[in-house]
Amino acid sequence: MTFQEIINQDKPVLVDFFATWCGPCKTQAPILDEVKQRLGNQVSIIKIDVDQNQQVAAQYQVRSVPTLIIFKNGQIKWRQSGVFATNELENLLKTNL
Repeated sequence: MTFQEIINQDKPVLVDFFATWCGPCKTQAPILDEVKQRLGNQVSIIKIDVDQNQQVAAQYQVRSVPTLIIFKNGQIKWRQSGVFATNELENLLKTNL
């Protein structure tokens, strides 16, 4: 499945743009795992390594990591850089179900 196919789903897709060398990204990773456990198949959560996927990162003008973007039906519903708490992300995703 391509990136475009993934973000065009009719359920919310949280994309985590990260880098392996990024400290805050390492903090965000277990939070995303917890959100996925709580919401299960209602949402998709994918991670995009900006160093390995520079074209996608450039397409969405990702200039700092972590940057989180919620897509639904290919549209950006929410976007923010930084580390976010489990409850905050869970609420944002539920809003877009």
